[in-house]
Amino acid sequence: MVELHTHQIDTVFHALSDATRRQMLQELTLGERTVGQLAEPYAMSLAAASKHIRVLEGAGLVRREIQGRTHLCRLEPGPLATAHQWLGFYEHFWTDRLDTLERLLKEDDTRKTAEARTQVKPASKPGNEA
Repeated sequence: MVELHTHQIDTVFHALSDATRRQMLQELTLGERTVGQLAEPYAMSLAAASKHIRVLEGAGLVRREIQGRTHLCRLEPGPLATAHQWLGFYEHFWTDRLDTLERLLKEDDTRKTAEARTQVKPASKPGNEA
């Protein structure tokens, strides 16, 4: 299995567990944004938006640059790659399991179809009744 730092992966998944933070990250894929721009779609205060951004910063997903009174936020995708790597292990595991299940179900269906064909009796022809 892929060895990753537990604390890092925990903070990334915690940050991603909130829909507002996920939307903020999505917005940041388009380029840097101010805290106000990130807060605007949610009609939340700058303080509330800053709390979300601090969680994203703590996970290493966002970097904030202060220019005077303006706080610019920028996406830092590195930790997402780490989360993707962790999920990739389980994706491979489940893909293998689901492929095996699919094969077994097809074999079972083929067997049942073959059994049904051997159990079908030929229909008697009219006039040949004893």
